Amino acid sequence: MKYIVVLGDGMADEPIEELNGLTPLAYAKTPTLDELSRVSEIGLIHTIPEGMNPGSDTANLSVLGYDPKKYYTGRSPLEALSIGVNMAPTDISFRCNLVTLSEEEVPYEKRVIIDHSSDEITTEDAAILLEAVRSALQTETYKFYTGTSYRHLLIWEHGEVLELTPPHDVLEQCIEAYIPKDPVLLAMQKKSYEVLSKHPINLERKKRGLHPANSCWFWGAGTRPSLTSFEEKNKKSGVMVSAVDLLKGIAVGAGMKNLEIEGANGGLHTNYEGKARGAVDALLKDGYDFAYIHVEAPDEMGHQGNVKNKVKAIENLDEKVIKVVKEALDQSGEEYRMMVLPDHPTPIRIRTHTSDPVPYLLYDSSHPKTNPFMYHEKDASASGNRIEKGYQGIDYLFSDH
Repeated sequence: MKYIVVLGDGMADEPIEELNGLTPLAYAKTPTLDELSRVSEIGLIHTIPEGMNPGSDTANLSVLGYDPKKYYTGRSPLEALSIGVNMAPTDISFRCNLVTLSEEEVPYEKRVIIDHSSDEITTEDAAILLEAVRSALQTETYKFYTGTSYRHLLIWEHGEVLELTPPHDVLEQCIEAYIPKDPVLLAMQKKSYEVLSKHPINLERKKRGLHPANSCWFWGAGTRPSLTSFEEKNKKSGVMVSAVDLLKGIAVGAGMKNLEIEGANGGLHTNYEGKARGAVDALLKDGYDFAYIHVEAPDEMGHQGNVKNKVKAIENLDEKVIKVVKEALDQSGEEYRMMVLPDHPTPIRIRTHTSDPVPYLLYDSSHPKTNPFMYHEKDASASGNRIEKGYQGIDYLFSDH
């Protein structure tokens, strides 16, 4: 038996007037999911433990079978694992986003945050900008590391874990209430704006109609994580297919193999088919038992408030990932189970995450079920099937039922 999780990050949503009162998941043209729905179990799964923030960090740990209340030590330490930063026990890591702030002539703290991703800046451009930040700000105590796209890392030696606000939670708002209270971190954010706002790359981006990556934004603080081996815990060998450092870091911590897929970038125009084929090859040619295919695009479109592109991201997931995996596994003759779900909702209305339960689809090629429900939020709720503790979902996938 082979096992697959296809995770559409932030795919769940609320009914939207523009979509005739449907959610993007219900509105999108998803023939493969529609076909699977008729022979699968549909239900709701609670991926975010009560009292915890609905981040992709806690949610994906949960989906992979790790109780966040036991294993979560912060978001950025997981990304540090992916980047290859060997954190000391006394190190504190922070996510360092390259964000877009408004550029009117006002004090830094009166600016408005326009874009948490600087128009999904390329890693190549971001690396040059981060080098300029590093030259201006790095010390023995504070060190910067380049990640992917807008997502980078700051390590504070002998630091402290501080409560800081994710930039995607305060889009279009004045930043004064959300900037760090720690004077050194705040001074570094302000200095980063001075360095980046006049950098040639950002001047060129503005000429091209792109948002400038004109400030660092620190958040997601945490300490070095310690995850139990996925294979030891589940008696299954696993691969991770993702473009983002967070998921790659979870995989490193869990001892899973990260597949590097050319053209996978965490955006709407990622290499969907490459991800699907990479996972299939790992399962059928390399003998792995389990593949986790993570697609970031629906979440990014939710943060952008872009209804049309969120629907498109879901349609791409159906046509270029789920269909490719299903057809390859069907042709192979291997029995398999596939679970499709988001990690959390990212409703267009609020452009950030919520803790609501998310719909799952569970298909077993050896035991197809007759099922009246379709794969979307309303039918998943109506089905009556619920997995109350998200970290038990992986056991449900692996167990006979």
